Amino acid sequence: MAKLYFNYSTMNAGKSTVLLQAAHNYAERGMQTYLLTAKFDNRAGQGRIASRIGIGQDADTFAAGEDLFAKIAARLASPCACIFIDEAQFLDPDQVWQLARAVDDLGVPIMCYGLRVDFQGKLFPGSAALLALSDEMREVRTICFCGKKATMVVRKDAQGQVLKDGDQVQVGGNESYVSLCRRHWREAVGD
Repeated sequence: MAKLYFNYSTMNAGKSTVLLQAAHNYAERGMQTYLLTAKFDNRAGQGRIASRIGIGQDADTFAAGEDLFAKIAARLASPCACIFIDEAQFLDPDQVWQLARAVDDLGVPIMCYGLRVDFQGKLFPGSAALLALSDEMREVRTICFCGKKATMVVRKDAQGQVLKDGDQVQVGGNESYVSLCRRHWREAVGD
């Protein structure tokens, strides 16, 4: 039975690595998959999912407001065993509902990978909708510098200072974000 999955974590936990490994497992068994990532996140190149450990794969992209049900239905005109979505926090709530409809009405499993919270400790709208609608949720774990499980992330400026304000979405990697446990996140933001 098809399900909507949400695999979530903080930055630098290996979500893209897990996605690419799962897609590879399907390919090894002769099954085709459909990979999607956020159009505006081009750190690895336009339409590319890549991991910091050096693996990557080309993907289709999604943009805000795009009808993902229609996009998935069109892709299913040829065999497709599973849909994989990277950077799922950038989905809008309507798109998450479209994914749920695709699972229910088209019978295809959809595996989403993304951040749960932003640098201010707030849920991304896409992540909030995925937490509400997913059939299964899995945490991809990473650790804080202290060794405890990291559940939060801070954003830093070019001088290494922790930022408390700013746009929710700012594409960046290790140069901008650090994953921390809640205690050390609170210390970093002055709480």
